[in-house]
Amino acid sequence: MKKRESYREAFDGFDPHKVAFYGEPKVAELMANAGIIKNRLKINAAIVNAGLFLDVVEKYGSFDSFIWGYVENTPVTGHWDSFNDMPLTTPVSDKISKDLKKSGFKFVGSTIIYSFMQAVGMVNDHLRQCFVYEELTAKRQGDN
Repeated sequence: MKKRESYREAFDGFDPHKVAFYGEPKVAELMANAGIIKNRLKINAAIVNAGLFLDVVEKYGSFDSFIWGYVENTPVTGHWDSFNDMPLTTPVSDKISKDLKKSGFKFVGSTIIYSFMQAVGMVNDHLRQCFVYEELTAKRQGDN
């Protein structure tokens, strides 16, 4: 997280239309960038993944439509009383990971995918005693 802004700058604001077309000169520049972790496999994966991301957008209209289809466009609510109860992966994150890997995506293991699902709101993993859990649960019930 400390290097997020360095990554954003190094990878042109994470614009997939730019990243997908990086060539060796840009890879060399990234490998020399002290603000990011210099792992050639991960840099190359980011380039490949950007192109595949664009393929998903073309096929489904948006990545959002594609990814949210795995949870039927409804956030999954965990019912956890402690962080120790919270899973690192789920059958849904396993499925997404498997499907993305099958399509050629790299570095998209189930744990990374589950973290992504939490970050974008596909999963409400706030602990039951957290005020956000209550707010999100109430909002979801109001949507039904």
